[in-house]
Amino acid sequence: MATFVDRYPDEAKVVQASFAVAFIALGIGAFFGLIQALHRTNVLRVIDSVDYYTLLTAHGVLLALVFTIFFLVGVFTWAIAKGFERPLPDIRLTWAWFGLMTTGTVLNAVAILAGLVPEIPMSADVLYTFYAPLEAHPAFYIGLAMFIVGTWMAGADWFLAYRDWRGDNPDERIPLQPFIVLTTMIMWYVSTLGVAVAVVFFLIPWSLGLIETVNPLLTRTLFWYFGHPVVYFWLMPAYLLWYTVLPKLAGGRLFSDPLARVVFVLFVLLSTPVGIHHQYVDPGIAEGFKFIAMTNTMFLLLPSLLTAFTVVASVEHGARQRGGDGYLRWLGALPWRDPAFAGMALAGLMFAAGGFSGMINAGMNINYLIHNTLWVPGHFHMTVGTAVALTMMAGTYWLLPQITGKTIYSRPIGLFQVVLWFIGMVFMSNAMHRGGLLGIPRRTAEPQYQNFDFAAAVGSVGEIRMQIAFGGVLLFLSVVLFLFNVAATWAESRVDTPVDDTIPEPLSPSSGAPLILDNLSLWTGIAVVLVILAYTLPLAGIITDSGLLGSSQGFPVVVSLDALAEAAASALPHVSPDAAAGIHPLDTAADLAAELGVSR
Repeated sequence: MATFVDRYPDEAKVVQASFAVAFIALGIGAFFGLIQALHRTNVLRVIDSVDYYTLLTAHGVLLALVFTIFFLVGVFTWAIAKGFERPLPDIRLTWAWFGLMTTGTVLNAVAILAGLVPEIPMSADVLYTFYAPLEAHPAFYIGLAMFIVGTWMAGADWFLAYRDWRGDNPDERIPLQPFIVLTTMIMWYVSTLGVAVAVVFFLIPWSLGLIETVNPLLTRTLFWYFGHPVVYFWLMPAYLLWYTVLPKLAGGRLFSDPLARVVFVLFVLLSTPVGIHHQYVDPGIAEGFKFIAMTNTMFLLLPSLLTAFTVVASVEHGARQRGGDGYLRWLGALPWRDPAFAGMALAGLMFAAGGFSGMINAGMNINYLIHNTLWVPGHFHMTVGTAVALTMMAGTYWLLPQITGKTIYSRPIGLFQVVLWFIGMVFMSNAMHRGGLLGIPRRTAEPQYQNFDFAAAVGSVGEIRMQIAFGGVLLFLSVVLFLFNVAATWAESRVDTPVDDTIPEPLSPSSGAPLILDNLSLWTGIAVVLVILAYTLPLAGIITDSGLLGSSQGFPVVVSLDALAEAAASALPHVSPDAAAGIHPLDTAADLAAELGVSR
């Protein structure tokens, strides 16, 4: 039986290249994550605290953007060719978007990592959220813009494939896998308009010196217009695998194709008009708009709950097909020794837990308790760091044989690797959530306030830090095992049938779904209207209050503490005790920093 690489050799090469870039980013980003975990817990410090923010930025960009999205374009290319049962219309376009995305990634990485070398006048320690007035080198923003345009071209490639397929199949329902890809890209096109405007019209000209000021609240709001739907963009490859591959691995079939289509239409409609819930503490946005964003966010629980029902029902059907019975005994009939199944199932379990912590983030009142604390990265690592990342790694054990024609080097190593990731994330995310409840801050190399002790109701802050460090070590070891297994698989010899890549028809087929669900133009139009309703008045208020460009000058991403200390030491001997009593430390530090400028 011919596998994907035999039927679509050109597309298989693109998927291989996309996965290769994704896994390189995963390895580098995980290494930086290990250094961060050991540094902020004070277990092992091999870098200066100033450089912590460079590694934190690289960690976020390489894992949250490069790893996830390169894997996405790879698996979506596979899904389009497999679902439509035809090659892509023009492989030159396919390689063009891959080349543009790769070039943008290299520019981004160079701009960030150059900050570790003082001799290079370039840095981008602005984290992956790149909030103004923190200012990065123009190469960072230009690389980001190229990366986004590359994803737009990838979507165009897949829609062209849909157009060709539709021309030959005018009365057919869109196959489920391409339906997931196309609805995801509609959501992506709508949501990335915000970050594209922020980067192209404000941040690039600002970093090049073409405009002197920006409006931080405006660019921040445009980022979060994109910043929440990008979470679902990361999740959609995981959802695609959960809906179409996981039931097969369990030994059964998808419970309901129509219900799956409803879920992805809901994501198109509901994922973008909610970004303001990331800005509950921003004073420039009216409370009423924040309340509307919170209400919209709660509606997003619906597609997640529908997914939980559909996927669990599909897996249970598979278990009963394998001889499982009873209310819970059927769980024992599942193929837990298969790393692809075990990893995806554990990722789904962690995602359910992350959904509960996400409800805390979404509520206005209780969000104030955990905002900007370790709780937030704890939630983020459960959702994107496990639901997405672990599903991608587990899915690779099923996808890699299809795109290479080679069997997985070691399934036992794969099983140990996915379980190790799950255990490591249990330690890390549990400790981060508990630390957040104590008020321990995020995004800082020095989490302990001076002359202040965090009081833990259970355990201690030291124990929380050890859990974070231990979890970080386990996660890094899991990545090392994964990359070894992938590299060893790539080095194997070709075989005739490395994996059974057939996907059975759902129990409830697409013929039972209302035809209107396949009307992509209708759902796109409604999504645009909802975005306009959610964002027109908040953006108008921000621009009215502070102007289109605001008044914020560029702020150095790093101030040299040595230079600041020297300046202070030279000034203080000439200050009398009476005069010193009138010094305001923050004002003095700001004046000194302004005189020193950027020192890197």
